[in-house]
Amino acid sequence: MRSANIEADPKQNWAKLVDELLSTCVKPKLIQPTFLIDYPVSMSPLAKNKTGEERVVERFQAFLAGQLELANAYTELNDPVEQRERFMAQLKERQGDNEERWTIDEDFLLALEYGMPPTGGLGVGIDRLVMLLTNQETIREVILFPQLKEKG
Repeated sequence: MRSANIEADPKQNWAKLVDELLSTCVKPKLIQPTFLIDYPVSMSPLAKNKTGEERVVERFQAFLAGQLELANAYTELNDPVEQRERFMAQLKERQGDNEERWTIDEDFLLALEYGMPPTGGLGVGIDRLVMLLTNQETIREVILFPQLKEKG
């Protein structure tokens, strides 16, 4: 971060620093279609760890036309013990924040205890795909609800 002249908050964890580097140094320079892979665990608490890696998960984001994020995907974590530990770590990390208060989803953890098969998901932003296909620079130009558009 020093070589990029970015001030690092010593209170931030590794994952937040990685996210800041991605936002500041990587995403603005994307030109070609790009897949960013292997995100830090605390950025993706519902994703399964990459085999043989403690700090990263099986997750990718697809970017097109520069910073346009088209898709987000990850392999679902289906271990209830590991999921509870991650939720507890998040709760502990956010205790001092003034952000929205949240609790651990016990129903979700109970469902995991009953068993969940290996699962993965891919989320594709249709609005972003329409932006790409219609050559629009802002998402406001393609949203379906005109009352949300900026008057101009």
